[in-house]
Amino acid sequence: MRNLRFFLLLTLAMGGVAGCTVGPDYKRPTVDVPVDWRLPEHEARQLADTDWWRQFNDPVLDQLIATALQENKDLLIAAARIEEFAGRYGIVRADFFPQVGASADYTRQRVTETGENALVPGYKVTTNSFSAALNAGWEIDLWGRIRRSTEAARAQLIASEEGRRAVVLTLVSNVAGAYINLRDLDRQLEISRNTARSRGESYALFQERFNGGIVSDLELSQNRSQYQEALASIPPLEKAIAQQENSLCVLLGRNPGPIARGKTIDELILPVVAAGIPSDLLERRPDIRQAEQNLIAANAQIGVAKAAYFPTISLTGALGTASGELSDLFKGPSRIWQYSVPVSMPIFTAGKIAGSVREAEALQQQALLGYQQAIQNGFREVNDALVAQQQTDKQLETQKSQVAALRQYADIARLRYDNGYTDFLTVLDAERSLFSAELSYAQTQGELHLARIALYKAVGGGWVDKADALSQPLPAETAAGQAKTEKNRADERTKK
Repeated sequence: MRNLRFFLLLTLAMGGVAGCTVGPDYKRPTVDVPVDWRLPEHEARQLADTDWWRQFNDPVLDQLIATALQENKDLLIAAARIEEFAGRYGIVRADFFPQVGASADYTRQRVTETGENALVPGYKVTTNSFSAALNAGWEIDLWGRIRRSTEAARAQLIASEEGRRAVVLTLVSNVAGAYINLRDLDRQLEISRNTARSRGESYALFQERFNGGIVSDLELSQNRSQYQEALASIPPLEKAIAQQENSLCVLLGRNPGPIARGKTIDELILPVVAAGIPSDLLERRPDIRQAEQNLIAANAQIGVAKAAYFPTISLTGALGTASGELSDLFKGPSRIWQYSVPVSMPIFTAGKIAGSVREAEALQQQALLGYQQAIQNGFREVNDALVAQQQTDKQLETQKSQVAALRQYADIARLRYDNGYTDFLTVLDAERSLFSAELSYAQTQGELHLARIALYKAVGGGWVDKADALSQPLPAETAAGQAKTEKNRADERTKK
């Protein structure tokens, strides 16, 4: 009983000093955050937490995004990766607690009756042995090796969840962008077909005039060239539309095929631009949050590596019974017990531990630089998106006026030609310019929509949570949520 009391006191004493944790505690590094965006949006409203894709007011687009969030293979892979890290976290965290096992054994043996090792007459040659025991072991985390390992595994689990959220962000943006591109190509194909039809009618009329001797073969050739130009623009657009549909199908997690259409590019409503201060990116963007969790994990691994310099102390014990007869197995005299406190400490490792520490510190430095790079890249993407949407909006207004002016020019040129005031080259120039301007205007329409999508993607925000709610819930997501809760509790204890 005295030995058992000593064992319990030793356990409590070691548990009391187990608060020492080697290695640096994580502190968020100071980053250079710009005061404002290079092109501030004074009239923009704060709508980064809204499901912005619904502002296009196209039910078909809404359904495509919902399908992608449930079936996209990249997203499913990211979700499976969360389960992988949830399993790793569970494995590492289990070392916090005693490991208990049970064993039972039955042995029957016979010894020799001859030779030097022969038994004295009267002893049994054949014997039975029965035993049952509980075994327990517990490593005392004096230097915080287990705590640092758990901290690293928890950060990796949260990082994998942020990685999945980054896939959600990219997926929604890519599906919306692919659909916009598709409707933009549809509009260009519509313009090309309408132009080809109009020029075909004109060519048929010129053919009749040529047969009647009204127009020359030069004018007929010019008209035919104009008609063939419009026809030649159709096949590349049809090819691009088919390829865009195939690309969108892959995002939806399905085999290549046709894509349903909703509203035209002219009918789609531009989402309102989201505004915010630059520092918001640190909390909004999943890729930045993922980079920080990777930094936390790398920082904790330094403590794991340094803990190898210190002794490893464990508590082990066993309690059970052993008997030669099954009927006596659970009687008092058959009881057995054993406990021990194994201690191991490195003395000479030829620089192995120092190398591990150096490696961990280098990985932490890489993670720090990766975190800083992710922040800088985020600021660049937002500024690029702001520049793109602002300048593209101006470009679209200019092109709109240009199309109107060229349409008027073409009408006047055709009227003057019909009345004999100008030659057909003037008409040809006017209609070619109009056709080119109409295609350019349609392309810029798509670019403006894509610029708005890029801006929402760049700033991140609560809309990722709304999109995430449309995807299939997975058990590993709950594990990641629990890991975040445990991290918050640990942070609160540290502050106290």
